[in-house]
Formats: sequence, C-alpha cells, structure tokens
Amino acid sequence: MTTLQKVDGAEPRSSAARAVTDLLSPLHLVIGVLLLVGAVSTPNPFLGLGWGLLAALFAGGLPYAFLLYGVHHGRYTDKHIRVREQRRVPLLFAVACVVTGLALLVLLGAPRQLLALVIAMFVGLIVTLTITLAWKVSVHAAVAAGAAVILTLVLGPVLLISWPAVGAVGWSRVRLRDHTLAQVVAGAVMGACIAATVFSALR
Repeated sequence: MTTLQKVDGAEPRSSAARAVTDLLSPLHLVIGVLLLVGAVSTPNPFLGLGWGLLAALFAGGLPYAFLLYGVHHGRYTDKHIRVREQRRVPLLFAVACVVTGLALLVLLGAPRQLLALVIAMFVGLIVTLTITLAWKVSVHAAVAAGAAVILTLVLGPVLLISWPAVGAVGWSRVRLRDHTLAQVVAGAVMGACIAATVFSALR
C-alpha cells in the first residue's frame, strides 16, 4: 500500500499546485528578472546579461546553495522552508549576500536600473525578515508580485500579462496549505508596493 505523505495534517498535495510553486519559485523569478533587467539596461545586451548574472549569483545562487546545504543536513524541512521559525537564518544569509553583491556591483559600475532592482530586493528581504519574526508572510507571492511590477515598469503595459501568474502562485500556496489566503495577499501587496516605490524611485 502506498503511503501519501502529509504535512501538518494537510490533504495529499495537488500536483498542479506543486508544479506552479516549483516553476514560479522565488529563486527562478529572481534570477529571471535580474537577467532580463540586466539585458535591457545597457546598449549591449550581452554585457547586460553579464551584469545580471553577477547580481543573480549573490541575490539568488548563493542564498539558494546555503538553503540546500541546510536542507541536506536536516536544518530546514525543505527548499520552501514551510516552518516559519526556520526562515530567519536563511533570510539573514540572503541579506548578507545581497549587500555584498550590491557593493560589488556599485564598485564595478553596474547599470543604474539593475542597481535599483537589487536595492528593491534588499528592502524586500528586510521587510520579509521583520514580518517573519511574528508571522509567516508568503515569500512566493511577494516575489511574484514584485517581479510582475518590475517587468511592467521596464518592458511596458504588455507585461501586464504576467499578473495572472501572480494569481496562480497565490492559488498554489493556499492549495498546498503552505499559507493562508491572508498571508498570500499580504505577501503580494508587500512585494508589489516595494517594487513600485523603491525601484521606481531609484531607476
């Protein structure tokens, strides 16, 4: 007999919701947006991609590697860190990585628009870390909404088509019972507001 694993008494996971959660994970969105914004921020898109890759290493690659190391050694439940109390150290490490990467980008003369994006990500991490001390806000929803705002600002109204993806991410987090509807809505509002204000002011 096959045993279906459950988390916190949740019903068997929806395969569609799991696919959306994994495909549109914060890591994938962060790296994708950084590469895209980097590419369109310089006259030479290949040079811009190089800037984006450097930013993605510090904002996505290193924090994710740290998280996977922790999961492998049993410090965290999984790569999505469903247990709120386990989120503080990975978030603090991510903050340190972003600060280091931002300093390097500034020293090397990275495009202003890419710097604005990294700073917006830094602000988002700080706000998320603060909220996480007391409440489990949805990082998936925050990053998805922030990415949708950034793409719309950088590439124009045509990227409004990215917003249904935000709804899909929110649905998947609630469907998987990793977050409540309130946590998803709060995350989306937080991510969108930070992107709209910080990125717009600095770009």
